Formats: sequence, C-alpha cells, structure tokens
Amino acid sequence: MLTDTGRFETPNASRYLQQLCKHFAHKVAVDHDDSRGTVALGMGPATLLASAGTLTAEVTAPTAEELEHARQIIDNHLARFAFREEFEAMDWHSAAA
Repeated sequence: MLTDTGRFETPNASRYLQQLCKHFAHKVAVDHDDSRGTVALGMGPATLLASAGTLTAEVTAPTAEELEHARQIIDNHLARFAFREEFEAMDWHSAAA
C-alpha cells in the first residue's frame, strides 16, 4: 500500500475533522471523536488527526492513481467546509523514501 500525508494549518482543525467524518459517515464506515477519525474510503483508509492549529490526513491506496484519487476526495470535501479560509488543497507529502 502507498501512503501520503497532507497537512492544513488551521485553527479549526477539530471542527473540520468532525464535519468531514459526519459527511463521509453517510456513505462509508467512519469512526471518530473530536481529535481523530478513520474513514473507510474505497481504495483504503484515511486517518484524520486534529491538533492545535493543524489538520492532518493520511491516505492509503494500492496504486498511485487510487492514492491521487484519495487525496482529491479529502481536498474536495474539505474545500466545501473550509471555504472561508480560501482552502484549495492540503500540503501533501509521500511516505515513500
């Protein structure tokens, strides 16, 4: 499995994590609280972490194409909730060395 990690510096990390998880829970399995969430995306799990000032997302998938799709899913949905902060995309980094 391939893994990418994205970061979004925001004072609203916990709020966005909860909004994302509640939204995704309408279609897929989700487990969350106010600081951590796991979303069962079709290509692999996404783990969301909220700390003071940062929302972090770790997505996994078996192929590079599916990994890109997972990143797009997170970015597109987060853009709906973080539009006031002019959010466009997380700062994504690959776990590959």
